[in-house]
Amino acid sequence: MEAQTPLEDIAQFLRRLQWAAVVLFALWVLWLLAPVLTPFALAALLGWLGDPLVDRLEAAGRSRSTAVAIVFTAMTLVLVAVLLLLVPMIQRQVITLVESLPRYREWFLDTLLPWVEQRTNLQFDRWLDFEYAVGMLRENWERAGGFAATALDYITRSGSMLLALAVNAVLVPVLAFFFLRDWDRLVARVAMLIPPRHLPTLTQLARDSSDMLGAFLRGQFLVMVILGVMYGVGLWMVGLDLGLLIGMVAGLLTFVPYLGPASGVVLGVIAALVQYGDWKHVAGVLAVFGIGQIIESYWLTPKLVGDRIGLHPVAVIFAVLAGGQLFGFLGMLLALPVAAVANVLLHYAQERYTHSRLYAGDAPALVLDTSAARSEHGPR
Repeated sequence: MEAQTPLEDIAQFLRRLQWAAVVLFALWVLWLLAPVLTPFALAALLGWLGDPLVDRLEAAGRSRSTAVAIVFTAMTLVLVAVLLLLVPMIQRQVITLVESLPRYREWFLDTLLPWVEQRTNLQFDRWLDFEYAVGMLRENWERAGGFAATALDYITRSGSMLLALAVNAVLVPVLAFFFLRDWDRLVARVAMLIPPRHLPTLTQLARDSSDMLGAFLRGQFLVMVILGVMYGVGLWMVGLDLGLLIGMVAGLLTFVPYLGPASGVVLGVIAALVQYGDWKHVAGVLAVFGIGQIIESYWLTPKLVGDRIGLHPVAVIFAVLAGGQLFGFLGMLLALPVAAVANVLLHYAQERYTHSRLYAGDAPALVLDTSAARSEHGPR
């Protein structure tokens, strides 16, 4: 292969510079239009999630419009039912938590600290003023409540903000319906813009990205919901006042290995000790999470998720936090799709690299068979 001339090198560098400028300009426009694009991104995500169900209904003999209407109605009913069930329950649990804070404070100061000091010979009260810390916490809590009340009052009085919320509440379902109806047509139009020589490769990459992201969102979301319900109901049966809240928190954190059950066990044990102060209820908490982990490890995760997930939990957390920091709520919505595509591209780049001349060389290494030569010439 002949070496490139200096002019060809300069031309290649300028083309790469142009592509870099295009990417930076697109990111800048995305950052500027983040508030406007948020409902579109959310609606596109809902459309992408519902499109496989629409395709299955079409394959069963229904028209596209009928399938879209069925899926859209089902998604709306599920969302309304979840809101009607979760919002009052969360509100009651939060009120119970606020009312229980004095008991947790007394248990921390009168039970936990003396127990730790007795076994470690450390005197925490000599270098930590817990009364001051509790006072600061109460004051900041009141300030936070006052700030929240002020912000809520501002939102309710601000006509433009209320109008924006109302418009988004109406716009997202409407856009989601159109994305569901025209999803296949949008994909076909995007495919028409791809050069034919690159279409098979990009189609495979897009299919791999969609499969990975779909496996994560659908499988892991179902695991989180099922475990959250199991933990919440189990802790409620044990008798914990905050059992439902602790179970939901543990279920939401399940996508990070060990963090979900570990946080649930710690919070559940503390709640049992504060509320009852005996080991019988602590054993009940441990039994709930032990049974939940057995069900997750041997049935839920293999059945619903399997080995299709290529996104590491650390990568998921970083992607969500980085997207939120850069582009706000829109960045958090786009974080997982971007992470899935980036993961597929990295695997593709690794595969291309392992088959490249840089990795494998120009020709296979020459291996000499010395046994044949020895058999011809005989032993020396």
